Parts: sequence; C-alpha cells; structure tokens
Amino acid sequence: MTGAPKQLGHPADFDEVYMTYYPALNRYACTMVRDDAVAEDMVHNVFLKLVENGAGLSHSTYQKAYLYRAVHNECMNYIKHEHIITGYQNQQLSAPEESEQTGTGSLQHKELKQAINTALSLLPEQCRKVFQLSRHEELTYKEIAAVLNISVNTVEKHMVKALKKLRIQLEEYLPLLIFWLFK
Repeated sequence: MTGAPKQLGHPADFDEVYMTYYPALNRYACTMVRDDAVAEDMVHNVFLKLVENGAGLSHSTYQKAYLYRAVHNECMNYIKHEHIITGYQNQQLSAPEESEQTGTGSLQHKELKQAINTALSLLPEQCRKVFQLSRHEELTYKEIAAVLNISVNTVEKHMVKALKKLRIQLEEYLPLLIFWLFK
C-alpha cells in the first residue's frame, strides 16, 4: 500500500504532520492572537482535538488547508472569548454602583457569583486547580503542568472537561451574562 494516502490515525504519521506544520501554524496563530504562549496553546488545542476525534486527513493539501482553518477558528474563538471577558470587566469597573443602586442588578450579580462558585466546587479537585490556575492566575498550560507536575496534555484534558462542565452548569445564566455584557 505504498500509494495509499496517509491518515493521521497512525502515531508516526501524526508526528510527521505535527513536525511539518506546527512551526508555520504557530506563527500564523501568533499573528492572530499576538501572544506566543496563547498561540502555542491554540495550535496544541487543534492537534489535541485531532487526536481526540481520530480525524483522518488523507491528502496533504487537505491537511494543510484543514489545519490552517482549524487554527484560524480556534484563534477566533479565543479572541471572541477575550472580548467578552474584557467587556464584562469593563462593565463591572465602569458601573458597579449602578448595579448596586438597582436591587435587582445586585441580586442577579450575587446569584451569578454564587452559581459560578457552586459550579467550580462541583469540579473534580485537580480539574478545578487547573482551571483556576489558567483563568485566575493566567498561567499557560505549560506553566500549569510544571506547577502541578503533570503533562501539558493532562492540563489540556482538564481544561476541556472543566469548560464543558461549567458551560452545562451555568447554561441558565447565559442570558443574564449576555445582558450584562452588552448593556
């Protein structure tokens, strides 16, 4: 089967694809997010998803196009997420007394904080530590792996698990978050 197209399901083929495209994908991601560590995380997330999903890209042209589009999408999701966080933080800084003056705003804010704390407390301990180091301490996956003495892949898996569980736990508060962010 010498003429058969390569699939990413085989470790040697995956390594070849990774080594071939990683440097260029990392540079591409860096131009989008303007942060080396975040760009590295974006590219690693794409390759992690390929491994988790068992994706089989059979033709090198399709591999390249697919990988660039996947990195582009990962970076755009990150940028959107950062805009939402920044908007929320700016809104909180600019109008804390406004939400305190309206009893409803203060009550909703307290309820949301409580829901977030509850959702975080429901995460497994190691998963919660990884999430808090990433989001609260703003450490990169590599730094978290060093602090907790685990692999970067394990950090990535914990983050995926934490975000998925938090998204489910806080689903009913999404309209409230959107209202506060775009008020």
